[in-house]
Parts: sequence; C-alpha cells; structure tokens
Amino acid sequence: MKRKIAVHLADGFEEIEAVSIIDVLRRADLDVLVVSVTGKIEVLGAHQIVVIADTLFEKVNYDKIYMIVLPGGMPGAANLDAHTGLKHQIMNFVAEKKQLAAICAAPLVFGNLGILEGEKAVCYPGFEGYLKDAEVLKIPVVESGNIITGRGPGVAILFALKIVEKTVSAEKAELLARQMLV
Repeated sequence: MKRKIAVHLADGFEEIEAVSIIDVLRRADLDVLVVSVTGKIEVLGAHQIVVIADTLFEKVNYDKIYMIVLPGGMPGAANLDAHTGLKHQIMNFVAEKKQLAAICAAPLVFGNLGILEGEKAVCYPGFEGYLKDAEVLKIPVVESGNIITGRGPGVAILFALKIVEKTVSAEKAELLARQMLV
C-alpha cells in the first residue's frame, strides 16, 4: 500500500514549494493529498496563483496519513501556525513518532510547538529565531529524527527528493533526480 502524504496549504503559501513538492512526490508514485486549511478548496498563493486542493482539513483521516508536509511562504506559514487543528495533528504525529516536513518559513510552526528542541533544522533566512532550541544549520535540507526541513523555494526539489528518499528509497530519489536533471 502506498504511503499517504498530506501537503497542507494556507492562503499565502509559496507556490514554487507547494507545486514542486506535490509534483516530485507524485512522480515517485506516492499518494499525495493536497489539503486546504482555509475552509475552501481554492487556496491563494503568495504570488496570486490559485491552487485547487484535493480536500479540506476537516475531511482528512490523519490515522491514514504517513507524513504531514508544510510548504512555506508568507503569510502562508503564519496562517498554518494559526490553525489550531493542524497544530493538534502535528502534536499527535510527534506523540506517534510519525513523519513531519516543513520548508522555508513553515518550520516556524514546528518551532512554536517546541518540537525542534535538540533537533537539527533549517529555515528561510530571518526565521531562525522561531526554531526554538534547535541546532540551526545553513544547508539546503536536513533530516533530524522524524523531521525534514528545507531552507526555501530554491531547494524545493531537493526537499521533495529527501522526502522521497525517506518514504520510498534513496535509489528512487536518485532516479528521479537524474530524470529531472537535478
């Protein structure tokens, strides 16, 4: 059975990150569910691009989700951080040692929840203060425990490939990288 990955969108998300992640994960033949946390199926990106989500947050059965993924962008990351239900699900994932991933400004959600303490993490420059008690690195992507973080739009494909490596295999991630000329 394919592992289901839920990519969460809030108004103001970074389009390059969201679409790149969704695309690469689907190329890896993963079951990707695009989830709107806005209460509506259409989600407006930071650069005025509308993406149609697969479903609304309220309709997702998180027992069947393998990984929660948070694209960044502003005010998208702040809007994700303001969503009480999403934060509750993230804390459930932490308790169950399930997989989490966030890129750009979105690691601030994890930092504000206190789940980066003692972990290595990266984020968009200027958001380091949100990564409370994390070892903040300046590399494109880092995996620490059950959390993957990425720095920003320019590394969205590398971030997605790290998710493929974690979820499927290093060989699948390498194959996709070659096919996409990464």
